[in-house]
Amino acid sequence: MKHILVTGCNGQLGNEIRLLSAKYNNEDWQFYFTDINELDITDRKAIYTFVEQNHISIIINCAAYTAVDKAESNAELCELLNETAPAYLAEAVASVGGTMIQVSTDYVFDGEAFIPYKEEYPANPQTVYGRTKLAGEENVIRSCAGSMVVRTAWLYSTFGNNFVKTMIRLGKEREQLGVVFDQLGSPTYARDLAQFILTAIEKGIVPGVYHFTNEGVCSWYDFTRTIHKLAGIDDCKVSPIHTADYPVAAKRPHYSVLDKTKVKQTYNIDIRWWEDALKDCIKEL
Repeated sequence: MKHILVTGCNGQLGNEIRLLSAKYNNEDWQFYFTDINELDITDRKAIYTFVEQNHISIIINCAAYTAVDKAESNAELCELLNETAPAYLAEAVASVGGTMIQVSTDYVFDGEAFIPYKEEYPANPQTVYGRTKLAGEENVIRSCAGSMVVRTAWLYSTFGNNFVKTMIRLGKEREQLGVVFDQLGSPTYARDLAQFILTAIEKGIVPGVYHFTNEGVCSWYDFTRTIHKLAGIDDCKVSPIHTADYPVAAKRPHYSVLDKTKVKQTYNIDIRWWEDALKDCIKEL
């Protein structure tokens, strides 16, 4: 029987995994959903105790410090959550012969490429967030031989705060909106990522680093225009602006498209286009 611990259960991805878990939560699968109140992932002893007492065989780590700009001035906390905690989790589950799925990010790359990043492309993070997430990946791979790292990007969901919800709110509040057009990436519906993670467990985790986003490429400007169209917002004029016109603390990648060839071939899956996924998400908002 699989005993699966999902950390960060109140975040976008954790909530989506919880939603989908109903069809797996049977005599063969038992889920344990935790956040800080149930399990402090920075407490090494608490993690070992939880893993041993609940016979955990798989950990899906959805917990992370994801405030990219705030991370620049909160490096110590970011390191604790994104570097140290994943190492504790990986060590604990490895000690009982289990495995781990670590969720990571496009920010491990420098964002200066012109073709989709393959998993083996040299990492070169430009921010505290990216650096700590890369270190977290390395800690997990080093501590748990059977582990799997899944990098994703531009995540959104029906849960929590995210770009899709923000653009819908602003589109209803304002007559004009400026959105950057010179950053390219692939939006990811957290439910599709959650389904892939559960499918990987069902088929059997193949250790390694993988990339998963929805198919297709767009700018934040294109993304916003599509969000407004699908949400029926037509009274807000959206204008393209340069990254330089919107200064932030942490450098944003100009190009963060991830190559998904490896994940599609390894797990024999199809990934839907970002517009189709977005349409389903907005229907539920």
